[in-house]
Parts: sequence; C-alpha cells; structure tokens
Amino acid sequence: MRERLSKLSSLPLLRGTKVSGEEERLQKQLRSLRDEPTSTEDEIWEFVELARHPERPYTLDYVERMLDDWVELHGDRGRADDGAIVAGIGRLAGRTIVLVGHQKGREVKERVDRQFGMPHPEGYAKAMRVMDLAERFGFPLVSLIDTPGAYPGVAAEQHGQGGAIARSQAKMVALGVPTVACVIGEGMSGGAVAIAAADRVLMQENAIYAVISPEGCAAILWRDIAEAKKAAAAFRLDAGDCLELGVIDAIVPEPAAGAQESPDEAARLLRDALVGALEELGSLPPDERRRSRRRKFREMGVYA
Repeated sequence: MRERLSKLSSLPLLRGTKVSGEEERLQKQLRSLRDEPTSTEDEIWEFVELARHPERPYTLDYVERMLDDWVELHGDRGRADDGAIVAGIGRLAGRTIVLVGHQKGREVKERVDRQFGMPHPEGYAKAMRVMDLAERFGFPLVSLIDTPGAYPGVAAEQHGQGGAIARSQAKMVALGVPTVACVIGEGMSGGAVAIAAADRVLMQENAIYAVISPEGCAAILWRDIAEAKKAAAAFRLDAGDCLELGVIDAIVPEPAAGAQESPDEAARLLRDALVGALEELGSLPPDERRRSRRRKFREMGVYA
C-alpha cells in the first residue's frame, strides 16, 4: 500500500485528466467491481479506517503543533458560533496566516457540540468572515479539511446550507492571497469542498476525498450500506487515486502506521508541505493566481 502511494506521489500533477461523468459508464464500473477480488476493496477500506481513526490528529491538534501566536476567532457576526469550523490567525514558520478548518471533537460532549465536524451554514459564514480578513490584510489562507460532510439537518437546510457552501467556494476562488488546502482526514462532499477551492490542494497519505461518503453512495446505488467497501473502491477516494485523477496537487506523507501513531511527526511533515506550497505561490501576482486557480478547477473532470 505504501509502495503504491510512494510511486504515485512522485508523478507530476495530471492536469485535465479525462474522467467520465456518464451514469451508464459509472454503473458499468460499479458492476465490474462486484466481481473483483476483495483484496482491492479491503486495501482501499484501510484508508477509510485510517482517515476515521479516533486518535487521528484534528485541526486544533495541528494548530497547537504548527502555529505560534494563535488567536481563534468565533462567530459569524450574525447568528451563531459553529463549533464544527475553527478559524483564526497565527504564525506559520514566521509568516502570519489565516487558518480555517473542520473540528470533530474527542469526547462525546465535544463531538456533539461540534456536530461531529459537520458544519451548519453559520460555520461557513465564519469561514468566509476570516477569508475576508485574509484578503484585507494580505495574509495567506490555509484550510484543513476533515468532515463527513455538511450537517444534513432540517435547520441547516432552512438556514441555506447549499447557498452557504456555494458562496464559500466562490469567495475562495476570488481571493487574491495565496491559498493552500489540505485534506487531513475525511474530505466528504460539499462540506469539504466549501473550504477546498485553493491554489494548492494537498492530501495526507491516509486521508480520503470524495463527493459522498462510501456508506451514502452504497445506500443510493445498492440500497445497502453493507456495500460501502465496493463504493469506496468505485470512486477512488484515496490519495494516490486523487493525485492520479488530478483532483489534488500533492500527497503529504505520514508516519508509518498513520498520523495517529505520531502526531508530532505528522505535524512536522504537514508544516513542511504547507510552508513549501506557500513559498511557491508567493511569487505569483494576485491576478495570475486567480486565473490559475479558476483554470485548475474548471479543467477537473473534463471528458472528451
């Protein structure tokens, strides 16, 4: 597994990879996966389990280890303070940055308070608030992604969940400052993409990134969440496949058994990757940065 990732991480970014979006082709692929050896499904499922590991570092764990002079900012200046999104200002390797990320929580009460890392619209409003600060003061923006998806409750929909996700993406794409996002655990659905429209999208070695959770996909296609392993293998949600498809720009290595094995080492590796990406982006003029960012996302999933 690690050898495969190591090989893929050395490949150049595959821009404009041709990816079929046709339902018929997807259904054929899913049917063929039913007959494939379970070892492939089991290997992919290892990534899912590692991405969801209860001891895996979350955003605030990385903030504690990577940033100096951290000041967390609360609230959306309108309705509430959503604990599923944390945001603030700190110094990364001597450079002032704005950081926004998902936070799941450790203990039962904290998990409930933070909605298991699933933001309401108020969470994305808070994220957009700090994006405005980054733009106003010229600070680079870093986002750390780790969510099962946006909160699916009735109240969230009544408050405009879909619109909040769309506005967050639109704001990120329009920023003139350098932006770097990294998937540090689960990166599921619009809840993840809302803060992932960055100049450079990184992904930790054992993270997962997809348009829907494996269980959600299995429930829709097979009406059976027991088929989650097949679903995970079908939409290629691991870091190696995301790099090959051009969905991400680079893979961030982790300690041998996963980030939970050594959070300090995982933070060091993530810090180095973020600093390197920001240094690379710093030399680009804002207008060129915007054009390049928009072009990158428009080219994803192009099918000829």
